[in-house]
Amino acid sequence: MMPKMRKKADLPSKTCASCGLPFTWRKKWARDWEQVRYCSDRCRGAGARKPDEK
Repeated sequence: MMPKMRKKADLPSKTCASCGLPFTWRKKWARDWEQVRYCSDRCRGAGARKPDEK
C-alpha cells in the first residue's frame, strides 16, 4: 500500500540564514532537519551574508 501524499503547504518550513527566503522540508533533510540552515548549496557557500550583499 502506498503512503499518503502530503501537500507542500503541510510540510515544515524555515527561513534561509543567507538569503532570507523561506524554504520547505525535503526528504533528503529528514535525518538532520534541525541542523539545516540554508536553502541551497549556493547559499551555504556564501555563508551568513546579508541579503543585500552581492
